[in-house]
Amino acid sequence: MTSRPEHLPEQLALISDVQAAEYISIGLLEGRDDIPSIALNKIAEPFPYDDARLRLHRVRDLIDYVLDKFRETRPTAADAWLAPRLHETLRLTRREAAEKGLWTYLALGVAPDYVIWRHLSEPKADGSPGRVARDRFVGPHYKQTFARLWWAAELFRDGSDYRPVVVACGNQDILNSALRLDIIDHRPTALALVELMERGTVRTGREVNAMTPAINVAAATLMYDLIAPDVERDGEPLRDWIAGAESSLPSPRNTLPQGPEEERAPEEAVGRLVGHFEELFAEAQVRGRTSDVSE
Repeated sequence: MTSRPEHLPEQLALISDVQAAEYISIGLLEGRDDIPSIALNKIAEPFPYDDARLRLHRVRDLIDYVLDKFRETRPTAADAWLAPRLHETLRLTRREAAEKGLWTYLALGVAPDYVIWRHLSEPKADGSPGRVARDRFVGPHYKQTFARLWWAAELFRDGSDYRPVVVACGNQDILNSALRLDIIDHRPTALALVELMERGTVRTGREVNAMTPAINVAAATLMYDLIAPDVERDGEPLRDWIAGAESSLPSPRNTLPQGPEEERAPEEAVGRLVGHFEELFAEAQVRGRTSDVSE
């Protein structure tokens, strides 16, 4: 199985898709090869600034912990634990998080062993080995192993509260479908979807996969940000939170961390969308769901 990189520098770096292609071999995707970490770090591009948030070992410590904690469980269970802690450890702006090369470096230069452990498929019926999809290393934000967790934490947190993130990341269909939708950038929409999951209105993967397209289609004619407006975002709490990275402790292992002290989404707006989404879900076509029959 692919091992932890032997060479881990002090700081995170950037790797382009073109540079990454040289290292993403069939052997790596099947979990047989290790990354030649010294060679990879020779071509990695350093960040143009020195920042406490870029300390590589704080991220690697999280990976070591999560691998140990979830080694005997289903790898999917690790998502809800890691997402808020990765977000709190890195403390990125959205512009910084849009830098694809950072996530590629995390996957290849910091934790290829985690990518393999988390996403390696089962061997096929013909005996051929399982494989990790290439986009888990270099894919879009809703596919790449670490980008999807960071963006899930960013889009589903409620100010400093990461509890909704845990709920969202506990359902793989949310990660696989909702993160693709632009409407999840609207906080009341994201939190209303979490509320439906907590109420048990939406539970199974089939229900999630029926609900999210219905919400997205309805958004084409009904602008959620008008009927359920969010508060205006203030950048000062985020700047303060980022500045605090220099003196911050490692992300807590047994309790949830705290995000930036931003104002929470209005409860009234979330509640309005919960009611609207319940109506949409009642009419949604859920595969395998049968209508109640009156006797």
